[in-house]
Amino acid sequence: MNSSARPSAGQPSDAARLSGAAETLPPPDLIFIEGFRGETVIGIHESELHRPQPLLIDVHAGVPRARACDTDWIGDTIDYSAVRERLHRLMAEHRLQLLEAFAEAVAEILIDEFHASWVRVKVVKPHKFDDVQSVGVQIERQAPAHRTARSAHGATVLKFLASGMVPAKR
Repeated sequence: MNSSARPSAGQPSDAARLSGAAETLPPPDLIFIEGFRGETVIGIHESELHRPQPLLIDVHAGVPRARACDTDWIGDTIDYSAVRERLHRLMAEHRLQLLEAFAEAVAEILIDEFHASWVRVKVVKPHKFDDVQSVGVQIERQAPAHRTARSAHGATVLKFLASGMVPAKR
């Protein structure tokens, strides 16, 4: 057996080094909205299906070090006012019954439309029962690895371009 073909303990393989998978990424910057309030029709019981009821939503969305820290430009981060508007639209348009499915829809919006790399979504029905302050669900989701790797690659290309290093024309 040829042991030189395998990486030694603690060393990444060639494939991992080439893909950047072995790099330790710094923790993401978090953009958040806490205590978003809205009303929507959601639930499984007959009493819930005929009139809107209140929901409280907390959203935490991770982005790799937001370029907005350097550029001071809203286009380089997640615009929480745009997220807020999108949440209002979701509450008006969805046809979901379970809070779990609703939270999943919020997570997908943040990852797909706002390009978050990681999200935590908490959806709460306050005072659902007389003897309970609130009920709800909290989920965490991560963007698919191929999208995260592509955005990291794009950031590297932008750094090269910004430094004046441009690819040669063929």
